[in-house]
Order: sequence, then C-alpha cells, then structure tokens
Amino acid sequence: MSGRLLLALVLLVAACFSERAEPTALGAVDCSLPLDSLTVGRVGVVVIRDFAFHPAELRVPAGTRVTWINCETAANGRTPHTTTADAGAWGSPLLAFEATYSAVFDATGTFAYHCEPHPVMTGRVIVE
Repeated sequence: MSGRLLLALVLLVAACFSERAEPTALGAVDCSLPLDSLTVGRVGVVVIRDFAFHPAELRVPAGTRVTWINCETAANGRTPHTTTADAGAWGSPLLAFEATYSAVFDATGTFAYHCEPHPVMTGRVIVE
C-alpha cells in the first residue's frame, strides 16, 4: 500500500467517525483511491467517479459505516452527486468534489441506492 493511499485511508477513517450528519470535505485526499472494494474494519468506502459508484456493489458486515466520496474527475466538471437510498433510508445532499457522506448499516439486507440528479448511477450495499 502506497504512503499516499495509507494517508488517504487514515483521513477517511477519521472523517467517518465524526458525528456530523452533513457531508465533510477531506481536503488532503487527492481522490487517487482505488476503484475496487475498499473496506477497513467496520468502514466501507464507495468512490464516485466517471458518473458511477465504485464498487457498484459493496459487501460489508452489520455495523459498518459506509462512506461515499465524490472523486468526480475534472474532465467531468467535478459534477456534484448524491447517494440516495431507493427505499428512503438515507439521502445525502449534493456532494461537491472531495465531499463525503456516511451512513451506518446495522441491519442485514440489500440496500439499493442511486444518484438523485443522475438516476442511471446505481449501487447496492449488501450487509451480511
């Protein structure tokens, strides 16, 4: 694991455990996070990039805090996005570039979500 990635993970984990309900900017994260499944302990990360959620399906144990981070590319205008549960369990405000939103998944099940302004962007959190 590179030093930059490790620093990004540490900052992201620290941000995930804040009690804020609103999105937070991570500042030091340069959005070079990998696009595959990223779970550290009870923290899962979904990267928003290229008008898609990466990974589109995240599997986590119950009690995990999942954090979405908008890493939309400059080529895509660093477009704001949301993470909005299809069933209404959560809904973020528009997330600007490098802003995050977190939700804790205590119950098992499959939770489908989408981006409110871009409904073709979809994902699922599967809590086991």
